[in-house]
Amino acid sequence: MELAHSLLLNEEALAQITEAKRPVFIFEWLRFLDKVLVAANKTDVKEKQKKLVEQLTGLISSSPGPPTRKLLAKNLAALYSIGDTFTVFQTLDKCNDIIKSKDDTAAYLPTKLAAVACVGAFYEKMGRMLGSSFPETVNNLLKSLKSAESQGRSEILMSLQKVLNGLGGAAASCHRDIYKNARSLLTDRSMAVRCAVAKCLLELQNEAVFMWTAELENVATLCFKALENSNYGVRVAVSKLLGTVMATALIPKQATVMRQNVKRATLEEVLELMATGFLRGGSGFLKSGGEMLKVGGSVNREVRVGVTQAYVVFVTTLGGQWLERNFATFLSHVLDLVSHPRATQTHVEAVYSRRCVSFILRATVGSLLGEKAQIAAAKDICQAIGKQMKAVEAVVNDANSENKSGAADVAASQHVMVCALQELGSLVQSLNATASPLIQEPSIGLLETVTSVLLHPSMAARLAAAWCLRCVAVALPFQLTPFLDRCAERLNNLKTSPEAVSGYSFAMAALLGGVHQCPLGIPHAKGKMVVSIAEDLLRTAAQNSRLSLQRTQAGWLLLGALMTLGPSVVRYHLPKMLLLWRNVFPRSLKELEAEKARGDSFTWQVTLEGRAGALCAMRSFVAHCPELLTEDVIRKLMTPIECAMTMMSHIPSVIKAHGAHLKASAAMVRLRLYDILALLPPKTYEGSFNALLRELVAEFTLTDNSANTTTSLLRSLCHYDDSVLLGSWLQETDHKSIEDQLQPNSASGSGALEHDPSSIYLRIPAGEAVPGPLPLGVSVIDASVALFGVVFPHVSYKHRLQMLDHFAECVKQAKGVRQQAVQLNIFTAVLSALKGLAENKSTLGPEEVRKSALTLVMGALDNPNPILRCAAGEALGRMAQVVGEASFIARMAQYSFDKLKSARDVVSRTGHSLALGCLHRYVGGIGSGQHLKTSVSILLALAQDGTSPEVQTWSLHSLALIVDSSGPMYRGYVEPTLSLVLTLLLTVPPSHTEVHQCLGRCLGAIITTVGPELQGNGATISTIRSSCLVGCAITQDHSDSLVQAAAISCLQQLHMFAPRHVNLSSLVPSLCVHLCSSHLLLRRAAVACLRQLAQREAAEVCEYAMSLAKNAGDKENSGINMNPFAPGAGSRRDAHSRHQGVNITETGLEGVLFGMLDRETDRKLCSDIHDTLGHMLSSLAVENLSHWLMLCKDVLAASSDMSTAAPLGGGKDEESEKKDEMDDDTMFTTLGEEDKSKPSVAPRWATRVFAADCLCRVIMLCENANKAHFDLALARSARLKNPKNDFLVLHLSDLIRMAFMAATDHSNQLRMAGLQALEDIIKKFASVPEPEFPGHVILEQYQANVGAALRPAFSQDTPSDITAKACQVCSAWIGSGVVSDLNDLRRVHNLLVSSLDKVQAGKGSSSQLYRESATTMEKLAVLKAWAEVYVVAMKIKKEAETKPKHVLKSTEEDEDDFGTIDELPPDSLITLVQPELPALSRLWLAALKDYALLTLPAEFATQLPPDGGAFYTPETIDTARLHYRNSWAPILHAVALWLNSTGFNASESTEETAAAIPNSQKRATSFMLNQAPGTPPTTKSLPEINKDRMHLILGVSIQFLCSPRPEEPVEHVTSCLQALHTLLDSPCARIHIAEDQLLGVELLSVLHRLLLTWDPASVQLLVTGVVQQIMKMILRKKKILLL
Repeated sequence: MELAHSLLLNEEALAQITEAKRPVFIFEWLRFLDKVLVAANKTDVKEKQKKLVEQLTGLISSSPGPPTRKLLAKNLAALYSIGDTFTVFQTLDKCNDIIKSKDDTAAYLPTKLAAVACVGAFYEKMGRMLGSSFPETVNNLLKSLKSAESQGRSEILMSLQKVLNGLGGAAASCHRDIYKNARSLLTDRSMAVRCAVAKCLLELQNEAVFMWTAELENVATLCFKALENSNYGVRVAVSKLLGTVMATALIPKQATVMRQNVKRATLEEVLELMATGFLRGGSGFLKSGGEMLKVGGSVNREVRVGVTQAYVVFVTTLGGQWLERNFATFLSHVLDLVSHPRATQTHVEAVYSRRCVSFILRATVGSLLGEKAQIAAAKDICQAIGKQMKAVEAVVNDANSENKSGAADVAASQHVMVCALQELGSLVQSLNATASPLIQEPSIGLLETVTSVLLHPSMAARLAAAWCLRCVAVALPFQLTPFLDRCAERLNNLKTSPEAVSGYSFAMAALLGGVHQCPLGIPHAKGKMVVSIAEDLLRTAAQNSRLSLQRTQAGWLLLGALMTLGPSVVRYHLPKMLLLWRNVFPRSLKELEAEKARGDSFTWQVTLEGRAGALCAMRSFVAHCPELLTEDVIRKLMTPIECAMTMMSHIPSVIKAHGAHLKASAAMVRLRLYDILALLPPKTYEGSFNALLRELVAEFTLTDNSANTTTSLLRSLCHYDDSVLLGSWLQETDHKSIEDQLQPNSASGSGALEHDPSSIYLRIPAGEAVPGPLPLGVSVIDASVALFGVVFPHVSYKHRLQMLDHFAECVKQAKGVRQQAVQLNIFTAVLSALKGLAENKSTLGPEEVRKSALTLVMGALDNPNPILRCAAGEALGRMAQVVGEASFIARMAQYSFDKLKSARDVVSRTGHSLALGCLHRYVGGIGSGQHLKTSVSILLALAQDGTSPEVQTWSLHSLALIVDSSGPMYRGYVEPTLSLVLTLLLTVPPSHTEVHQCLGRCLGAIITTVGPELQGNGATISTIRSSCLVGCAITQDHSDSLVQAAAISCLQQLHMFAPRHVNLSSLVPSLCVHLCSSHLLLRRAAVACLRQLAQREAAEVCEYAMSLAKNAGDKENSGINMNPFAPGAGSRRDAHSRHQGVNITETGLEGVLFGMLDRETDRKLCSDIHDTLGHMLSSLAVENLSHWLMLCKDVLAASSDMSTAAPLGGGKDEESEKKDEMDDDTMFTTLGEEDKSKPSVAPRWATRVFAADCLCRVIMLCENANKAHFDLALARSARLKNPKNDFLVLHLSDLIRMAFMAATDHSNQLRMAGLQALEDIIKKFASVPEPEFPGHVILEQYQANVGAALRPAFSQDTPSDITAKACQVCSAWIGSGVVSDLNDLRRVHNLLVSSLDKVQAGKGSSSQLYRESATTMEKLAVLKAWAEVYVVAMKIKKEAETKPKHVLKSTEEDEDDFGTIDELPPDSLITLVQPELPALSRLWLAALKDYALLTLPAEFATQLPPDGGAFYTPETIDTARLHYRNSWAPILHAVALWLNSTGFNASESTEETAAAIPNSQKRATSFMLNQAPGTPPTTKSLPEINKDRMHLILGVSIQFLCSPRPEEPVEHVTSCLQALHTLLDSPCARIHIAEDQLLGVELLSVLHRLLLTWDPASVQLLVTGVVQQIMKMILRKKKILLL
């Protein structure tokens, strides 16, 4: 390969190598030339130009493959643009002659295509220099377009696109011809051609005004037609064309408008055109709306999905500002789409249309608007909902219900409501606490509006409203409890309205389901409230038949939702629940029989719904409270469940008797039953296996079901890696939520809340925005398949055989479409069963069972349906895994070998090649080693079958599986495999993207197999490595995103094994370009790769990324086509500028990644971005402080913009007024300028939280780096020596400002992060002296800022966790000794005093909003803060007493450096604490007693006080433990200090305790003072009280020091030891311990252990100090005794 690296092609070397290797050699030379031409000296190039041109043009006729011709064309064009252009016309004519040639043979095709590519590259590079010759070239290309085959057509169109691109407006004379010729190909049968036409027309519309004026309607019609029967790639390309043309028609481009007098389209016209596609599909235009409705027929789904994407492109192209101004119009238009009868012809179609509209709103409002604009949009949505609801109420209240149209309006309004409410919910949830103005401003009335929809006649609308409320409550947790109360109250008041019962119970269930997302929870009593409401509903259900159904459903729904609160709440209600469940079902078989005879169709419906509800609540219980599932509870649950199973067999006769409308309710019962059984251990119901399996098998083999319903689980049961065969990678695109509609399984992608109301309280599956259960028919089959997999491993072999034979029979009986459906379901069930067997490590069974299973599976390997073939391959692999016998595996492999040797049809060749891959995948290299050679040789042969891309895809995919699973055993086959992969990469047409994806997978697998060997320098390894690099280069250059993603992961592997050989200078810029790709998988791959690179070479990565910014002016580098759908390709300018790319500014790659965090919603991607930024920060922040601090500051500054925002209703600012006066064209030009300077959307709150966390990390990194970071004098002198030096201390004002901005934000998460940062700053900088003012510290000048940052955290409505954090910061601040002014100290001190009052007041305001343990957390945080302040105050006082007045003592520890004694008298702090001490000491002691009780082992649980302690309630004991664990140590130290200072003389009269401790907790306190709660308090003598206190302190200390957990902070250990030391200072304690020798011995043994196990010197010194104290005591006692 090295020989290929020369400016001229080394023809001698080329002649010497074999024919097969020549293409690779030539490609490698072209790659080298591509890099070298740009950098080479012009004169050198000119000297050799003639020879070079000869060599390159000679290659044109050597029939080069696709990647080679692309590079060849690029090089030729580059050569002419760098060297002389004398001969360019000759070369051009030569190419034209080749294109004109009449030779149509397949062998001549590559030469023709190479000439076409060269023509395109010339014009793209040199454009108007070739001006005069273009009409002839274009005619040439158009002529050959007519006769070309599909590959030729797409290449010619791509060249035309480049010609248009290079010539710009100069090619106007040819525009019409190109348009006419290309137009007809938009509906070509080849998808690659459709994509190419769309891209060519997109280029054309930049200059061809007629496309968006006279021809606008025709272009739209064409696009709709092109979308019919399209694939994903075509939909993306065509929607981009349609959206861009529509946007241009509305706001034309500046230049073209100047040239001609253009009539513009209005917004109404444009939207009307788009709507036609959404509602009519591609079947032609009818001008008037009336005619349109008369024509029946359904809308083509592909067209609707394509037009949906086009709407998004349209809005994105116009940009965020346009959307802000026109949002109301746009919203009403999109909502009208979904109320149109054509969009909602069937229920599933209506759900699909809703999904599309939701997608349009989410993709535009969610990513283009900043937080302010989103709040305004939410107001508009609120108004739209209110308007709809008024119209509905008018119809409902209109007694004259003959009004047919009114009823239709109400039906249509439900879909509008669902879309509007879902978007409103998503908006509020993404805004989080920033959305509080929406709730607080009465003029908006968000809550009233949303709650009014809970009374909508349609269930779908009521559920959507409930969901929206859940979103609001999760975003603003302080609303959760008030919402629940309000709903409960309305439910009680409106018990007689069926809609109210249903709507408000939905809302309550949704809110309860949201509690797990709110860390502070809800008060425990709310559980009791819900139970009583639910009981009441179930009890009164039978009283009124008009309400029976709703009340039954509502009651059970609430109980199901209650279970999500978890065991701590449910524990209290379990006995009642078990009773309710038992009573719903008949007790005995006799009762069951009797029941059948009774009742009419309505009572049966209510009964079945009630039982389904009960089972659903049980399922929720089992899923959310596994800790409560004792054997006894399971036994009690089994009674109703067994009854339900028996009832199943009776239901068909009931349905026969009472009508088919009961079928849905019966299916619901079955669904709930399957669901709960799947969660219970199968052993508990093995007695009922027979009956159950009969039901399950009948369910998925569609025995009693005339519809051909298929399960949705097959894809998820197949292996993730098979996505290339299943097309399931669509699940991983930005369009997933709408692309799901086009999948083949039943009702795919039609998930909606109304299909299963219980999903309103369940956790949302990852990656979904709103829960979307599939329709009941599909859900039941899914549940039966899942349960079959759970039960199968526990069934006897006899039954397994019967079932497998029955499956074969079912498949045989069914015909046509039904057969496909039955087969799909059966295969999913079999896969589910095999997976279950593998997980249980059990085997399949004896020979006959295997044989039956094999027959079933092998039969499907030849099925024409690719999904079934895929499932069969997977099943075969799984069988090999569970059988695990070499002979069985050999038999299966041999069968496939024989088949593949003889078969000629595509179907069996693909099926059996996959079978080989799956066998290896599940048995691994060792188990299938002996078949490796045969497998590989067969697959390599199949992969060369150029006639069928499908066979190539499947065989290469299997090959990749084999390489992956064989590991080192594959080493012998690496060379032949690699050479095949390279040959195919160089020859397979790029339009066969699946083949290229599989080639990429193979390449990656080979790299992993060779592994670390790749670093070697041997000849063979060098060849392998360079082949891998060439392979990566080819795949990197492919036009398909998935192939590029595969290339990136190959390079990532290479970088892991051989980092020196991966060229980062070209890789990093290409990764940066992919960061704004429109394809999620490509963005993911790019970020994942950057993450790995940043771990090792962060500095290089950032440097190379910056080089991209420097070259951005260069046309080559930024000529990356970026799809405007890429979230955030915001402004107008992006859509029209030719060469867009990633916009890297002076903030570098870090800035781009921060920007991505605002737009991306994919979890994996965001976590990788966080990691990448983290690695960069760790490596670079200390060296480059100013840059990183600026980055964080810019991100955080957005929060201050937000908080000073004008009130929502406020007028526009003057600038936007001015802008409205300008006309649109001039406005557009200025808009572009503005957008360049600032990002289109200010950073969102989650990004700001991340920035605040980064700030804390920077401080931590500096701490480990250089002392000068925390020493102003050192930093200044170092700065003088070298101005480039940068230290953290020089940025202190910025640090404080950032922490202040974060700590005072709307967002609670950001406030927490800000307070954390503030605490870090105080701790690290407290002792840094101010060199200019000796005796002062540098933090003194920020006293006001710190006070101002803390104040808001102590306001009445602040959540407990923030107040708790703020208390910590307060104590750090007061204790830091920075504060020099008594008044400033008082201000912060007053904050703590006010919280102490709150602690003493008992139940404060916050306690009613959140779980009781939140109050515990807040109170303990206050007590801990006071304890810390007291400890510091005593320390200062002691120091002041022990030293002469004028000497300043400065010690290492930052707390002690109280260097301002001349200003603030040393006892000032203690004087501030003194007045609170009487109350504090009692509260501290109470807290310690609580802690002592809570640390008792579990077996003493029954002895704990029944009403809880001073600060915790028994219900929240588990969460309370954590809070006590965090705060006991400083409190212990404080108590010891206090006792020591008062000399144990303070008595504790019970009255005072009563005064200090709130009423509700008096009983608990008296209990802890060893009194029976009822008895009158006995007054203890002082010595007794002191003894109790001593025992408490010593007990807590010894218990802790016995076994401090390793994760315990060292401060706790030191506090505890200091407390002991202080305690032993007092004579009282000495006497006590001296009397009780055992205590001393115990203490010494614990301390000895501590000395041996804890390393820090500080701990060991303290231990020895305490030991000394004990020894002194013992010696004293001895002295006394001796005397």
